[in-house]
Amino acid sequence: MRTTINISEPVLRSARRRAAERGVTLSTFAEDALRAQLARKESAVAPAFRLHTVRGRLVRPDLDLNRTSALLALDDEARFGGHE
Repeated sequence: MRTTINISEPVLRSARRRAAERGVTLSTFAEDALRAQLARKESAVAPAFRLHTVRGRLVRPDLDLNRTSALLALDDEARFGGHE
């Protein structure tokens, strides 16, 4: 099938050079490039999210995860020492 598209001169020069290096026509090179790009889009499905949880000594039952300011304060205390 014949169609017309507009391609910038620098991109067209690069495409012609690559096609010549590979010994194929510009049409074949463009079709292969489009096919590769389309294949990448189809396989670029994000993996399913999986939440990992922990039990035991890592869990602190006194922490309220809804109070981020308290979490930041505990992190600062652990990193820089407690109040003096």
